[in-house]
Amino acid sequence: MAATGDAGRRVGGLAPRPRRAEAGDDMVHGGRILIVDDHPVVRRGLRTMLEGETWVSEVFEAATVAEAVALAVAERVEVVAMDVTLPDGDGVEATGRILQARPEVKVLMLTMADDEEIVVRALRTGARGYVLKDTDPDAVVDALRTVAQGGVVLGPGIGPSVLASLNRTPAEPPAPFNQLTARERDILGRLALGDTNARIARHFGLSEKTVRNQLSSIFAKLGVSDRVQAALLARDAGLGR
Repeated sequence: MAATGDAGRRVGGLAPRPRRAEAGDDMVHGGRILIVDDHPVVRRGLRTMLEGETWVSEVFEAATVAEAVALAVAERVEVVAMDVTLPDGDGVEATGRILQARPEVKVLMLTMADDEEIVVRALRTGARGYVLKDTDPDAVVDALRTVAQGGVVLGPGIGPSVLASLNRTPAEPPAPFNQLTARERDILGRLALGDTNARIARHFGLSEKTVRNQLSSIFAKLGVSDRVQAALLARDAGLGR
């Protein structure tokens, strides 16, 4: 989300609107909002918008998975606007950790990652919605308000194939692949296709450092010492086809 103009007035098209009151605002249980994004300009732009909403009581910011989980628990936040790409992991992982500690939290994925695999993972993890950052600014705030009220929001780019995938019960992978997280299996599948770390990082919207760390975890769980052995094992199991 590119920044334009003063950070306090506009961020990637997200401009603050006049404070408004709507019917049902007193019914919204989402006054404490956490914005999770590693770009400070994006956080400040969204914060400025949210602070103009009568149903928002307090806004917090986090730039990493670790900060997000700690703040969500310590500050008893009620709604989280969660990016996917973070320096120490991804937003889906952060969502899972937050919901494990506080299942009542409502999470809206707000990201540039337009990838159906990530959408399905996020929703299966417990996110209440998935909206792209280039969505109209008013629609972003309305999406957070809807999630705060207990609703579910899928942006216009979320196609019927995502809903079909959600309705299918995922098959339990065979050992030792059942020890891997969903993201680790995704990365292993790309490795089996011959992708480099850089290509895997671009595909999933991650940093190369995150991919290297994930691969180290994968190798340890599979009992292999390098990417070649991991790729061969994955191909034998039908991953990456």
